[in-house]
Amino acid sequence: METLAKRGAADLQGAGSVPSDIRVSFEFFPPKTDKMHEQLWASIERLAPLNPSFVSVTYGAGGSTRERTHETVTRIQKEKGLAAAAHLTCVGATRAEIDAVAKHYWDSGIRHIVALRGDPPEGMNKYIPHPGGYPYAAELIEGLKKVADFEISVAAYPEVHPEAKSPKDDLENLKRKVGAGATRAITQSFFDPDVFLKFRDQTKGLGVPLVPGIIVATNTATLKSCIKMGSKVPQRMFDLFAGLEDDVETRKLVAATAVAEQVRTLVREGVKDFHFYTLNRADLTYAICHILGIRPKN
Repeated sequence: METLAKRGAADLQGAGSVPSDIRVSFEFFPPKTDKMHEQLWASIERLAPLNPSFVSVTYGAGGSTRERTHETVTRIQKEKGLAAAAHLTCVGATRAEIDAVAKHYWDSGIRHIVALRGDPPEGMNKYIPHPGGYPYAAELIEGLKKVADFEISVAAYPEVHPEAKSPKDDLENLKRKVGAGATRAITQSFFDPDVFLKFRDQTKGLGVPLVPGIIVATNTATLKSCIKMGSKVPQRMFDLFAGLEDDVETRKLVAATAVAEQVRTLVREGVKDFHFYTLNRADLTYAICHILGIRPKN
C-alpha cells in the first residue's frame, strides 16, 4: 500500500502541487462485539495522528446504539483529544428524550452533532415520525439549538434522497436544514466526481460548507449498500471487482486506486474538505489521506 500511496502522491504532484490546507474528517460506527470493538479502536489509533477536523460516530436505527454511541464519542474526545461529533436522529424518541440526550452530550463536552432524520427501525420499510418526536431533521436542528449552541452537520444528497418527491424538493429540504441552524452539509457517498461538482454548483449560496462524503468500497456488497442509501453506482465500479471475489488484497488495491482518482479530480476542482466513511477500517482511508498530503506530524 505504501507503493500505491507514493505513486498516487506523485500523480497529484504531476497535476499540480497538493494544497497544504486539505482537511479530512472520519466517520465510525459503534462496535457491537468485542472483536469489532478492537477493530474500531485500532482504526482510531491509526487515523488519530492525521489530526482530522473531527470524527463522528453513527447512531443505529431506532436509537439501537444510543449508549454505545455516547460511550464511543466521549471516549474518543477524552482519550484522543479529537473533536468528536455524535449522530442523533429523530427516530423512536420523544422531543424530551432527544433533548435529554443532547444535553447529556453537551454536559459531557461534546459540541458537535450530526443531525439526521434517521432510518426506519428494523422491521419497518417506511419512516413514520414519532407522535411526540421531532418529525424531520430541520425540526430536530431547531430543537438542538434550543438545548445548546451546537455545531451541527447534516446530510446532503447529490443524487437526491430516495424518498424525496423531486430534486427540487430535496434541495429545498437541505435549505430548510441550513435555515434551522446547520453549519455544514456532508454528502452521501458518490462515485462520479462530476456528481459532486454539479451539486456544488446547484447549492451555491447555501451559506455553509458542502463536504464530499467518500467511501472506499472494496466489494460489491458495499456498492449495493450504497445504492440502497441513494447513491448511483456506475457499472464500471462493479466491473472493477469482477473475478476478485476471493482476492481480498487485490480488491483493496483496486478500491484505493479508484478513490485516489476520485479525490485527485476533486482536489483539482478546488475541494479542500473530505469526510471519509471509514467502515471502521483504517488502512485504505490512511492511504488515501497520504495521497492527499495528510501525514502525521513528527
